[in-house]
This record gives sequence, C-alpha cells and structure tokens, in this order.
Amino acid sequence: MLSSKATLQCRTFFTSPASNSPKDYYKILGVPKNASQKEIKSAYYELAKKNHPDTKKGDPQAQAKFQEVSEAYQVLSDENKRSQYDQFGSANDFSGSHGFEGFSSSFDPEELFRNIFQGFRSQGFHESDYADSQFNFGQQNISMNLSFEQAARGVNKDINISVMDTCATCNGSRSQPGSKMVKCNYCNGTGFQSVSTGPFLMKSTCVKCHGTKVTVKDPCKACDGKGSTIQRKKVTVPVPAGVEDGQTVRMQISKKKELFITFKVSKSDYFQRDGADIHSEVTISLSQAALGGTIKAKGLYEDHPIKIAPGTSSHVRIRLDGKGIKRVSSYGYGDHYINIKIQIPKILSPKQKALLLAFAELETDTSGTVEGLIQTKNGKLSTSEDFYLDQIKSALNESEIDAEKSRKKNG
Repeated sequence: MLSSKATLQCRTFFTSPASNSPKDYYKILGVPKNASQKEIKSAYYELAKKNHPDTKKGDPQAQAKFQEVSEAYQVLSDENKRSQYDQFGSANDFSGSHGFEGFSSSFDPEELFRNIFQGFRSQGFHESDYADSQFNFGQQNISMNLSFEQAARGVNKDINISVMDTCATCNGSRSQPGSKMVKCNYCNGTGFQSVSTGPFLMKSTCVKCHGTKVTVKDPCKACDGKGSTIQRKKVTVPVPAGVEDGQTVRMQISKKKELFITFKVSKSDYFQRDGADIHSEVTISLSQAALGGTIKAKGLYEDHPIKIAPGTSSHVRIRLDGKGIKRVSSYGYGDHYINIKIQIPKILSPKQKALLLAFAELETDTSGTVEGLIQTKNGKLSTSEDFYLDQIKSALNESEIDAEKSRKKNG
C-alpha cells in the first residue's frame, strides 16, 4: 500500500552554481506565465500521467520528470506560492536568508496525483487500477440488437463481456499458491525511495512495492503476478421498456466497471413508432364498413376489440389511450392509433356481382356510371339486360330458400 505522506526535504541552499541553476516551472509544465489554473492543472495531469513510475517502470529519467512536474504544480497551483515565485523569478532566488516556505512544505507526488485525479485507491496505487485506466477496462462500449417488441416491452438479455477481475488462482495475492512475499530489495523494505531533483531531495513511494515494503518472490503464473486477469463473464442486462434505436444507457457492473450499451432496434412488420405512440393498420370488409361490426386488432401487449361504426370510411383513425409504449424519461404510456383500411374484393362471384348491381340500382347519389348498368332517360342507373335481373332474382330466391332450410333444420 502507498503511504499517505512523503517528505520533500531541503537538501541545502548553499550549492555550487551548476547545481543551483534556476528552474522555470512554467517551462517544465509547458504553459505560459499567464496560464489559468485550469491550463496548469491539465498540463500537469498529462505530464504526470505520461511519466508516472507505473507507466514507465524502471526508467529513472521518467521518475525524475514525474517528481519535477509535481514540484512545479505544487507551487503554481497555489496562488500565494505562485505570486512569490513570480516575484523572485526562480526557486534559487528564495535560497539563503530569503527562504521560501512553499518549498519547505511536505508533499507526496503520488498523493498529489491521486488527490487531484481520483483515479486511484486512497490506500495505494495498484497495477490493476492502472491497467483499468490504461486499457479502458473501467469502461466498455457495446451494441445490442433488439426486436421492436423487446425494445417496447423491455427484456432481460444476457451478454458476454471482458472484465478485469481478481485472479482465480492466487485470489489477488499475485503470488504463486504456497509461496510467500519477501522484503522489497529496491527500497530495502522501507516502502520509500529518495530521488534527487536539483537542489531538492524528494522522498516518494517505492515504485516496485508501491509502499507495501514487500514484493512477490514467485509471481502467479496465471496472472503474471498482477493479481487480476481479463475474464469473460456473462452479464444480464435489464433493458428498460421503451428504449429507442440508437439510444445509449449506462450500466454499472462493479465499482470500477461501467458498461455503455447502444441499442439497435429492428423495425416491425406491423407497428410503426412515433416516440411513445405506435401506429398500425387493420382491414375491414365492404359489408363491415357499410353495416358496422367488430374486429380484433393486434396490440403491443394484448389484442383489442374494436367496434366499427356503420358507414365507416377508409383511413378513419381510432385512438386507444395509454396502449402505446412506456415513456422512458417520464411517467405513463403513449397511445395506439389504429388506421382503418377497407378491403375491396378484386374477384366477385356471380351472386356477389348480381347483388352489387342490384344495390347500385337502388343508389340515388352515384355520380358517373357503374360497370354493368346503363343510365335511363330519367337519370337513374339500371341493368342493361334482363339477364342480370334474372340473376338478381335467382340470387335472392336462393338466399330465401337457404334461410328457410336453415329455419326448418334448427326448428
């Protein structure tokens, strides 16, 4: 574990001119002298992340750079220290009798990095934590295919994802089962190391044991001594009812793992969606349109009985309140709109044709002509041949005979 404190000690201010050369903290961070605190913070973060001991293991130059940018940020991020630094020009101008309280304070570069950017555990910086941030195991983006009904009603779907999880072989100890930890030979078991940066001696957490004072003698072969491995796991995603195509939701898998799921919703052959409302079509017969009746319309959750009023025209729209899709970001449901379509028969039997001709003959508001009828002198439509009249009479007589037979049978 990392220690929460480390000390920046003044080695001596009476050094040779070569070692006492001035430091330009603005240049170290790569920012102008009028840089805002936001710019300073951003520059520090990029440099500290780039040169962090866990990013470049065993690189003394990177470690020295990490200490240096931390020192620069520690001064420039404090308005009082920055003002004094700007006034005197460099760190060396504060040496001797002047003194500079900003450079004699204690701070730990590791702790500074953690406190500002919250990406690490308060008790230490671990390889598994850094692996999550470096390889994006903390956040994962996936696409999920849904049918129209699944998106509208909601569904639980299982997916397989890669996660960084505790090694099943060593249970996170990083050691081969049966082996023991040994004293860190890099820091001699102190948990700290000292690095010289110009006129300063900086004490920081050991980059090898991360302050734990011990190291792994026999690393776990399954996880290569990291304590965690990339594993495939099945996760059940509770898809909320009402999600739309292209919508992205966030799912917390664990404390360090977030899953961003973008939905791809297929179109329905029956329903059309408009926000939380749905639209569908039903067809009715010619006789239902003229005489009225009832039909069943397929709904999102159940079938609905629909009453057809006599004289219903094509493209009449019927609204079913609250029978649409659940609203994701608010309460309630949308509506279901049913569009009525009259199905006209393309092929008629002789009886159907004869009856329709008889019906057309009785109509008084027909404009134009009807195939099979002629217009008489008084403007009425009539059959052009007695043949059709015979057919009509025959159809009506057969209907009466069939009705009489049915009555006798039931009687």
